[in-house]
Amino acid sequence: MDMSEGNGHARSRLQDLVIISGFSGAGKTTAMNVFEDAGYFCVDNLPAEMIRGLADLFRHPGSSVERAAVVSDLRGGTYFDRLAAVIDELDAAGIQHRVLFLSAEEEDLITRYKETRRRHPLAARLGNVVDGVRREAELLGPVQERADTLIDTTGMSPAMLRRKVASEMLDPAQPGRLAVTLMSFGFKHGPARDADLLFDVRFLANPHYEADLRPMTGFDAPVVEYVARDGRLEEFYACVVPLLDFLLPQYVAEGKAHLSVAIGCTGGRHRSVAIVEDLARRLAGDERLFVTVQHRDVERANARSSP
Repeated sequence: MDMSEGNGHARSRLQDLVIISGFSGAGKTTAMNVFEDAGYFCVDNLPAEMIRGLADLFRHPGSSVERAAVVSDLRGGTYFDRLAAVIDELDAAGIQHRVLFLSAEEEDLITRYKETRRRHPLAARLGNVVDGVRREAELLGPVQERADTLIDTTGMSPAMLRRKVASEMLDPAQPGRLAVTLMSFGFKHGPARDADLLFDVRFLANPHYEADLRPMTGFDAPVVEYVARDGRLEEFYACVVPLLDFLLPQYVAEGKAHLSVAIGCTGGRHRSVAIVEDLARRLAGDERLFVTVQHRDVERANARSSP
């Protein structure tokens, strides 16, 4: 019998519900990000008692959620004690789900807390990280016994863990996509913050010096034509496009979740806008990428400003 029959969920669209749990510091947030990048509806730090209700909500005929992942761990306090029972209740109700459990060796967990200077959820009550990790192991036992997938993250970097979770938990036909943000900006309004790749295009012909083009932006064809008139724009693309063609698959293979590419001109209204729009069109057909565009300074008035 289908899990939705007889329960008022005949038109449920929910196909996959993943419960992520495990040791504090073992990489649960990194694991959740893998599912989020793959298009799952994600909820972090969900009390165990709320998982069944959320599952029922997702299975309601009006819900559009097809894939969901929730993290439930000791941050839920006393509510965490119910997680093993909630998993059993999901089994009894025929609600399809998978449990991912993340662990690591005690020494590794202690080192991670020392390096990040974060407080273990049980350290305040037990006095130190070591006792907290050991008590957590006792509390996690029943959940670990119910896990469908166990991943020991000892010695793993975040990138390694992302690849491991993706290979173990995701359908190969639905890989996670690299979220690429293409941003135009003007240097005179400040640098682009948090850019992974930055290209300065102030060497290109500047429409600001043409009175009829100055009020326009890089969205307008006359501006694009002006910037490209001497051939240097095409030479720029001949260098940058192959570079991106090489780099982006490398970032996908590495497990990187998001890449920010900033294109800067002087004012952020003409050259950088035109190039970002063009690059977005060039990348739009790549199914490995989720491309978004931001134009930081295009709306800034520049009729009286310097270029």
